Formats: sequence, C-alpha cells, structure tokens
Amino acid sequence: MKIAIIIERVDVTLGGAERSIFELTRALSARRLDVTVLAAKAQADIANVCVLCPNCRRKRIRRTAFETALRSHLAREAYDIVHSVLPYEFADVYQPRGGTYAETILQSAASHENCFIGYAKRLTAFANRRRQHLMATERALCSRNDGPVIAALSHYVAEQFARHYQTPSSRIALIANGVELRHPAEPAAVRHLRDNVYGQLGVAEASPPVFFLFAAHNFRLKGLGPLLRALADATQSGRVDRRCCLMVSGNGRQQPYQQRARRLGLERHVVFLGPVADIQNALALCDVAILPTFYDPSSRFILEALAAGKPVVTTRFNGATDLFEADRHGVVVDSPLDIRALSEAISRLTDRSKIQAMTDAIAEDRIRENVCVERVAAELVSLYTSILRKRR
Repeated sequence: MKIAIIIERVDVTLGGAERSIFELTRALSARRLDVTVLAAKAQADIANVCVLCPNCRRKRIRRTAFETALRSHLAREAYDIVHSVLPYEFADVYQPRGGTYAETILQSAASHENCFIGYAKRLTAFANRRRQHLMATERALCSRNDGPVIAALSHYVAEQFARHYQTPSSRIALIANGVELRHPAEPAAVRHLRDNVYGQLGVAEASPPVFFLFAAHNFRLKGLGPLLRALADATQSGRVDRRCCLMVSGNGRQQPYQQRARRLGLERHVVFLGPVADIQNALALCDVAILPTFYDPSSRFILEALAAGKPVVTTRFNGATDLFEADRHGVVVDSPLDIRALSEAISRLTDRSKIQAMTDAIAEDRIRENVCVERVAAELVSLYTSILRKRR
C-alpha cells in the first residue's frame, strides 16, 4: 500500500504534530507500507520525505503555493491513500493534529488570565487572514456529507467537529493518539539532573520531596500560571502530606513565571529546567506528571508519562484523557482555572501510597501498550483498507 502523508514542515524539534508524524511514518513503514511525507520544507534531508518547495526562503510558505505544488506532485505520482494534516479536499484522510482551527482560537484566547487581553486576542485571531482562510477551508470541507474521512485524535476533537461544523458522525473515525515507546532513562543523566534539582531547591537526599513534572513549550496555553497558584495554595494550606516540588521543562519564556513563583513564595518549591534533551530522564526523576492545559487535542507529554508508568494530572480540555481512567491512573480537573480543584489534586498526590496505587494500576491495566504508536498504525491501516474497499 502506497501512502502519502501531507504536512507543511518536517522539523521534529518543533515537537507536537511534527514529531508525531515522524513517529507515525516509522510505525507505518514497519508494517511494510510504502510511506512518503510530502512537505513544503524540511529541517534536513530525511528518508521518506519529499520536499515540494525547496527554494522557499520564507518561514511560512503561502498555502496557495504549497497546494499548487501538492497537486502537481499528485498528478505525477500515484498513491493509494493521501493522508493530510491540512484541510485539502483531495485527501482521503484528514487528521488535524491540532484539533479544529475554531477550537484552537477560542481556547488560546481563554488561556489569557486577563479577560480583556483574552477578548482582544480572540478578535485579532479571527481577523488573522491566514487563520481565517484555514478555518473557512476546514469549515467548507467538514460541514459536507461527503469528503475525506476525519481521523480524530480523541473524543474531544470529534466533539469539536460536531459542535463547530456540524460534521456528520459517519465521516468521523476515532483513532486515539499514541507515542513511540522510548528507551529507558539513562541512569547517569538522571543522577546529574537530580543533583542539579536537589542543589537548586536545597533538598536533602535523605528526605526527597514528591516531584511533579510540567513539560511544555507554550507555558501560558498549557496552564503554568494557574498551576503555580494551585501549588502555592497546596503548600500554604497545610493539606499536603509531605513537601512537594515542581520541575518545569520546556523552552517557553521563563522569566515571567520565575517572577510569579517568587511572588507566591515558591522559591523552594519550583525549579526551571529549560529544554530537556530527553524527557525520559525527567520523567524518571518525577513522581507525577502534571499538565493543567487550556487546550490539547491529545498531549504527547501525558501519554509519554503514562508509558513511563507515572500517574498524571490534567484537564478535560486534554484529549489524552481518553486513554486513562480518572481517579485510577490519574486525576482530571474540569478547568485549569479551578485553582481549588487543582490544589486538591496536588495535595492528594503528595501521599506516596496514592501515587503507588496509581502506578500499580497503570501497570496492571497495560496502559503502556494502549498509548503506543504501533496501535495507532494498526488502526490507520484498518481505516486505509476500508477506504480502498469502498473505492473499489
């Protein structure tokens, strides 16, 4: 089976969609599919990637130019299935890695804690010509009774299509997100990271605190502001079972959040790691992964944490909640702005017996196998086969 996967850029350092497509391509190729990624540009020469706009010097290529290049390529090369992360009517499968454009705009605006800024961002986002064009294209593509099969990463994404575009349920296939099962953490790297964290926080080896890990690039959208407020509430309320500390990983703007942590009296409770080369090492050091996100179609970080056997805390705005059971494998709060609920979740998971119970349940229920990208590849192959059968 010959498959084309369309994505604008191939650059795994960007994380999210780009890394997911890279891992998915490898998983599909392992199932003996002939997979080619069609991209406008790529970070370097990568096997199975066909760069269609190699001479483009702009950071973002014009959509019309990329579409013209795609149509020209598809006229020359025959594929059994065209699988696109962008809304093109000539695709067989549309799988938006970021959910719908409409929901992205709304939840990004909601993540601004200042309601006036949020309102202004919402207005300017809808006025942005590129986003406006993408959303209009997506609406036209998804509101019809026919067109590409929409492969939704989660129930949350499937619900977005029904709510924003009234997409018929017959056009939506739910294929939950997955991640590559990484190699084990490197003991030497974990020890180095632990020594660094313990030194910054003044932690004694004999009495280690409960470590929570937050990992993201967009600190605002992923809820770091509310998380710091909830951590301050938990540590100052006296409800915590033992000292807890938060490790913040990612290349987001640290300074505003470092200042906020100091204002909240969290100097001995929060450490900013910056970008971590291998998230497995940070996961090995932490006890709980936490991401009180305003918007995430299906968070890779939460899935990687579950694959590493770590309990998780997140919100109902994260499609990754499809792949674990609340109160058995982790905690789900309704909103990142519910500081009390988030604080109670932190307090609850400073009890090591509760952490151990959730860790045991993750292993017993074989969550690691459920979140792997190989399961995603198998479900996609089944979808591709059904599309080809109907076409014949």
